[in-house]
Amino acid sequence: MDSISKPVSVIIIGAGISGISAAKTLNDNGIRDILILEGTSRIGGRMKKVNFGGQVVELGANWLHAGEGSHCSSPLLEAANKIKLNTILSDYSHLASHVYKQEGGLYEENEVEMAMDKALTIQEFGAKLSETNQETNQEDMSILDMQRLYNWMPTNPLEKLIDYYYYDYEDGEPPEATSLKHTLPRREFNDFGDAQNFIVDPRGFESLVHLLGKQFLTYTNEVVNDNRVKLNQVVSEIYYTDNGVTIKTEDELIYEAKVCIVSVSLGVLQNNLIKFNPELPGWKRRAICEFSIASFTKIFLKFPYAFWPTGPGTEFFLYAHERRGYYPIWKHYENEMPESNILMVMTSGEESMRIEQQSDEETKIEAMEVLRKIYGDGVPEAEDIFVSRWNSNKFYKGAFSNWPPNYTTQQHAQLQAPIGPVYFTGEHTSLEHFGCVEGAYYAGCTTGKEVIKYLQQGV
Repeated sequence: MDSISKPVSVIIIGAGISGISAAKTLNDNGIRDILILEGTSRIGGRMKKVNFGGQVVELGANWLHAGEGSHCSSPLLEAANKIKLNTILSDYSHLASHVYKQEGGLYEENEVEMAMDKALTIQEFGAKLSETNQETNQEDMSILDMQRLYNWMPTNPLEKLIDYYYYDYEDGEPPEATSLKHTLPRREFNDFGDAQNFIVDPRGFESLVHLLGKQFLTYTNEVVNDNRVKLNQVVSEIYYTDNGVTIKTEDELIYEAKVCIVSVSLGVLQNNLIKFNPELPGWKRRAICEFSIASFTKIFLKFPYAFWPTGPGTEFFLYAHERRGYYPIWKHYENEMPESNILMVMTSGEESMRIEQQSDEETKIEAMEVLRKIYGDGVPEAEDIFVSRWNSNKFYKGAFSNWPPNYTTQQHAQLQAPIGPVYFTGEHTSLEHFGCVEGAYYAGCTTGKEVIKYLQQGV
């Protein structure tokens, strides 16, 4: 195969925050002959905005961790403050006053508070058990196993909903699919704070990726125009030897480099959307296949007017259904975008995948049925709907990673480990902050430093 351009030192596949932070790390250390290949028409990855109902809403990452007493400040929150990105602290107060039954009507506030207190007590038990198991080198277990050990299982719709709120809402997958050891206590809350800053800025969450990019790439009118960034370049094959890598795209274009950084999502790797030649070793493929990427869906609905409660303590409301994760967590945008008349409902797991496979009209019918059970038959018809579909998008094949039970730290080291001149990065490779944007950022920086060492060795 003939290269279409001069070989470079490093090719980065993927222009999400991991790929851009890796590229910046290389550039800052004098390695400037790099090439970033991005399959879509934009940079930002799963930090992605869309115009809906006259407003800008986030399809992917939406919150930044914050809070007093945390071990350190989120680097992305610091970046957001630097460019004065508009954020509003999400208000979960009085949530117990806004939990609705399957067929309509509110649960008594005391009943919900008791269910939440019980869930938090069990979570504290789980956090202590996790720490004890790690200190004594015990095997991992699932969150569900921990709950059984406590002799508790959610049985009724309210208990299932509260359990969903504390686990699936954070992890994207249910307790049986989630590691105790690597979930509790929640490291991102301890490190960055458990307060949630909601991004509500027309520039979008992706502007933080651009902020990194502007420090080493050329821009014109807020659009990257650096010849080291190639958009709409869908990588299909990676050929590698000890002497370097050759990258082939779906358009039959060829690129060459000494080193390649693969900064695509775990879902892309699991679905073999990029072929490696030679094939990755069995231990590497197993490490990729046995980690988990969650399906998480946001559904946005635009109405002619707001028919839901507004004001302090009303931002979120919950819906309890016998089917776990059936349109469970709702949020209005009146605090951030007054008179926008937009609701967002979030779901994950099997319900998320089911919703992705049906039409938007079918989803709207289901969502409207739920809203009319909550607020009555007078609820007006939604004027518009938008459904995120991360799982079926070939550039992502999932929303964010989740650590499954009994997946070892050794396997995770193998997940992150390079194969010759081919390096791997992304939020899924972060040992401590997988599944969140901070993990993606740090992973890219770490991989960039590892590649620098590799090149300095002259291998």
